[in-house]
Amino acid sequence: MDEQQTSTQKVAPEIPLLEAGYPVSYDAMYPESSSRLWALATLLFFIGKMIVLIPHAIILYVLSFVSIIVAILAQVVVLITGKYPRPLFDFVVGFTRWQVRVNAFALGITDKYPPFTFK
Repeated sequence: MDEQQTSTQKVAPEIPLLEAGYPVSYDAMYPESSSRLWALATLLFFIGKMIVLIPHAIILYVLSFVSIIVAILAQVVVLITGKYPRPLFDFVVGFTRWQVRVNAFALGITDKYPPFTFK
């Protein structure tokens, strides 16, 4: 298999849940090259990366409480109406995307600094 094909494969294409149409998936592109500086920062007990992620950590910490409240409120609405309200769904999904991007950066899956956005 050539390098181009390898770089576009899903992280776990063999997971049966994804094949069965499970509604949540995670996809990461294999990096052609990685930053040695960020690798060094990761090896030094995450200190370098944790410093640059402080703004994300503060915002995500507050939003985690808001997200829990929104998710509980959404379940009450689902119980009454049978539908997950779209704005509440978009908030929880956006928060989760942001959190996954920050985790991917912190763990060295990507060298791209995560944006401050729900998109």
